[in-house]
Amino acid sequence: MTSVEAVRELLSEFPVVDGHNDLPWALREQVRYDLDARDVAADQSAHLHTDIPRLRAGGVGAQYWSVYVRTDLPDPVAATLEQIDCVRQLIDRHPQDLRPALTAADMEAARREGRIASLMGAEGGHSIANSLGTLRGLYGLGVRYLTLTHNDNVDWADSATDKPRSGGLTAFGREVVREMNRLGMLVDLSHVAATTMRDALDTSSAPVIFSHSSARAVCDHPRNIPDDVLERLPANGGMAMVTFVPKFVLQAAVDWTAAADENMRAHGFHHLDTTAAAMKVHRAFEERHPRPVATVSTVADHLDHMRETAGIDHLGIGGDYDGTAFTPDGLDDVSGYPNLLAELLDRGWSKADLAKLTWKNAVRVLDAAEDVARGLQATRSPSNATIESLDGDASRAG
Repeated sequence: MTSVEAVRELLSEFPVVDGHNDLPWALREQVRYDLDARDVAADQSAHLHTDIPRLRAGGVGAQYWSVYVRTDLPDPVAATLEQIDCVRQLIDRHPQDLRPALTAADMEAARREGRIASLMGAEGGHSIANSLGTLRGLYGLGVRYLTLTHNDNVDWADSATDKPRSGGLTAFGREVVREMNRLGMLVDLSHVAATTMRDALDTSSAPVIFSHSSARAVCDHPRNIPDDVLERLPANGGMAMVTFVPKFVLQAAVDWTAAADENMRAHGFHHLDTTAAAMKVHRAFEERHPRPVATVSTVADHLDHMRETAGIDHLGIGGDYDGTAFTPDGLDDVSGYPNLLAELLDRGWSKADLAKLTWKNAVRVLDAAEDVARGLQATRSPSNATIESLDGDASRAG
C-alpha cells in the first residue's frame, strides 16, 4: 500500500478537522453572498480554494468556517451576523454534505453520517464591540471560537502585527477569556501578540487553540507561535493548528514579502492595494524577484518541530484557505490535505499520530471546553462587566 493509499484509508475513519477557512468572506467579497453565482456543490476552482467536491477529495470531516470581518468596517457586529447567516445558508443549501455542529458530540454524529461538521469561529475581538453580551449573542448563534484579535489591536488585547499597546490582555481582556470559558467558547490565540498568548494561558481554565498558526522557531514571523508558548500547551490541554500560508511558513517568503511591501510603498501604494495600477507595480517586482514557493515539505517541517515541542496530542490543521492569495505547492486547495499526511507518514508518523492530528485532538479540545463550561456555569453567573468598569479609558488611549 502506498502512502497516499494508506492516508485515504485513514481519512475514511478519521477525517480532517480544519480550524480555519475564510470561504464566507470570499463569498461576501466576490458575489455579495449570491450562492447561486458561487455554487459550492460544483467545481469553483476558478474562483475559490473551497467547494464540496474538493472538501470530499481532501478528506475533510469537520470545518470551522471563519465568520471574519475587517476591522475597519463601520459596523463589524452587523457584518459578523451577515457572515454567520452565510454559513447557515450554505448548510441549509447542502444538507447531504454539510451538518451544523455546535458540540464535540455533533462532530462525531457528522462523522458517523458521512457529512462535514460545520462549526463557526469569529476572527477578531472587534466582532464583539467590547461587549460581553454581544459575545454571548455570538455564542448563542453558534460561534464556537473567538480569535482575540485580527491584524490590529483591540481595546483589550494586543495583536501580533500591531504596535504593542496593552502589553497583552487588559483586565477586561482577561474577563473576556473567563466568560468564554464559562460559555464553552474556545479561546483562539492565532493573530495575537506573544504577550497576549501568555496572558490568555495564565487566565484560561479551559484548553486554548491556535486555529491557524505555525512555529516561530521554524519561520520567524510574529504570526507564529514561540516555543515557550508551544511548551505550555500540554499543561493547558490546548492545540496548535498549523497553517499553510507561505509567508508564515517559509522564511524566504517572509523576507520576500517584506521587500515587496516596501517596493509598493516606495511607489506610493499601500502594501495591500490591489488596484490595477498597484498590481502592475507588484507584478513588475515579482518578475525581477520571483516569489519563493512553499511546499508540502515546508509545512511538514513546522509540524515536526511543533510535535517535538508541544507533543502529538496538541497539534491540528488550519489551512486558512480562501483567506490567502498564495498556497504551497501540493496544498493548492482543500483537496490537498492527503499530500501533507502522506509526507508525514513517509517521515515516520504513525497512523495513530495522524488520527490525532486530523480528528481526535480537535474533538477532545472542544469536548474539554464544554466540560469546563458545565462546571463554571454551576458556580458563576454571566459577567456583565464593562470595559469602562475594568479598564477605565486607559485601553483606548493612543
